[in-house]
Amino acid sequence: MSFLNSVLHATKFSSPFLSTLVPSIGLAYTVQGFAAVPSIIAQTERFYDLSGSLTYISCTALSLYLPTIRARAAAAAVGGVKPAWPSILSALAGIGGGLNWRQVALSAAVSIWATRLGTYLFSRITADNGADSRFDNIRTSPPKFLGAFFAQATWVSLCLMPVLALNALPASVFATLPAAITLTDIVGALLFIGGLSFEVTADRQKNKWVQEKKTKKHSEDFLARGLWSKSRHPNYFGEVTLWTGIATLAAGVMVTNAGQVGMGLAAYGLLGQAAATAMAGVSPAFVALLLFKVSGIPLSEGKYDKRYGNRKDYQEWKKNTPMFFPKF
Repeated sequence: MSFLNSVLHATKFSSPFLSTLVPSIGLAYTVQGFAAVPSIIAQTERFYDLSGSLTYISCTALSLYLPTIRARAAAAAVGGVKPAWPSILSALAGIGGGLNWRQVALSAAVSIWATRLGTYLFSRITADNGADSRFDNIRTSPPKFLGAFFAQATWVSLCLMPVLALNALPASVFATLPAAITLTDIVGALLFIGGLSFEVTADRQKNKWVQEKKTKKHSEDFLARGLWSKSRHPNYFGEVTLWTGIATLAAGVMVTNAGQVGMGLAAYGLLGQAAATAMAGVSPAFVALLLFKVSGIPLSEGKYDKRYGNRKDYQEWKKNTPMFFPKF
């Protein structure tokens, strides 16, 4: 038995939903484990964020194609005809092909976001000579450094939960859904597009401000213009908003009768729908928890308060600019 067949056999559950969800999450820890080894040896965090983006894309792709991989492996084992790979274009056109357009759309959305953020963070850390102050007390301790990579795997798994859950639903679920676009589809798409646009714009404004400061085009110590005059953390607002959009679109399918059947929750009624909503909602909730309580806002606010807390212009900016929700 080949290694692939062994893995497919070990991760095959009676529930098709779990047979896709569990291996997809397992891949996150596997990729991060492999990324951790050379980073620990070299004591460098240069590729930490980039490996996170790669993990997002890898897990999303696996969850999307794993049912087909299983079917092709099963056919090969008995000498049968392997089923064709599902057509993304057919799915987007709404004519089947083994995938639903919502699965393709959310998978593409995550891949676009991960690629953009990963390359942005990699270019930023490269400009800072490969150093990130978050790792000053971690990179020299192998157990702590490994823990940081596995923490990133947990972050990926929880954030991706609505996408992994949607991709894990059997094709039969989508065949019974109405073909028309629903309200949750529209709201979810608008939240994602708006949130991503907000995050990208905020990051570009911050990067431009930094470059202008390096070339002495201004002498400002903190950014208080553009979106940064509307919110002290507009990039984080965009981040939470886009994941809320992804969760909204996925939940719109997961709470339907067909979605409940596909997840094995149909017998639990309202409790099953609540569980599906929670599975989708854990994504933006976890992102918000990280940004508000762990590595985002507390670190940033603490750093700037320490540097400029006694300055009147900084105090005025903090007083007049909301911490999170922008004020227009």
